[in-house]
Amino acid sequence: MSDLTFNKIFGGVLLTGLVIFGLKEGSDIVFAKHELEKPGYEIAVAEEAGEGGAAAEVAPDWGSVLTPANVAAGQAVSAKCASCHNFTPENHTGPGLFGVVGRKPGTHPGFAYSAAMVDFGNKNPVWDYDHLDTFLKAPGKDVSGTKMTFVGLKKQEDRIAIIAYLHSLGSSLPIPAPKPAGAPTPAAGEAPAAGAAAAGAAPAPAAGAPAAGAPAAASAPTTATPAPAAAKGGSADASKRPGG
Repeated sequence: MSDLTFNKIFGGVLLTGLVIFGLKEGSDIVFAKHELEKPGYEIAVAEEAGEGGAAAEVAPDWGSVLTPANVAAGQAVSAKCASCHNFTPENHTGPGLFGVVGRKPGTHPGFAYSAAMVDFGNKNPVWDYDHLDTFLKAPGKDVSGTKMTFVGLKKQEDRIAIIAYLHSLGSSLPIPAPKPAGAPTPAAGEAPAAGAAAAGAAPAPAAGAPAAGAPAAASAPTTATPAPAAAKGGSADASKRPGG
């Protein structure tokens, strides 16, 4: 083999190696790898409004919202729960929900509750309306460690409806009386309505009495002029006669 042939072969091998190395480095530059801090995909979740955000939810007036209309709406919402719960006493993946309103948490016969739910039941004697509302909004947050993996019903109207429906299923908890409508309170710094009597106002001055804040001269007493002596054998003094 001549030196020229050997040089051609060596040059070809060297060129091939350089091309392969260049392609590898080039692909690393183009398709740079970024190490993830945590595995998985980031999912944006809207945070609940806190201080300075939207107004917090007001607890429902249960005496006014447990209506037949909400019972019907709640039966429709219950489809979201039907994969895990029966609306009868029979258990499914979760406990049977017949009679759950007013029942002690973690005590339905035949269901193996989590320790967290049993502990919750030891602290709370019954599933009342407010506890159900809070739990159904975010079960895992309200009772950490519960077996219930449902994300919750975020809309208050859905929770009101499903609670109204559950109450219609053999509930032992009475419906409270509706709250009386409260009188509107004026905003801070707002003057009371015209003509309204102010509480604790000073009584009106008597007729003929000087007004409050009147000049001292106007309110100063005048020296009484002594009445003339009654004539001998006459009547009482003129100031005591009618019309005097």
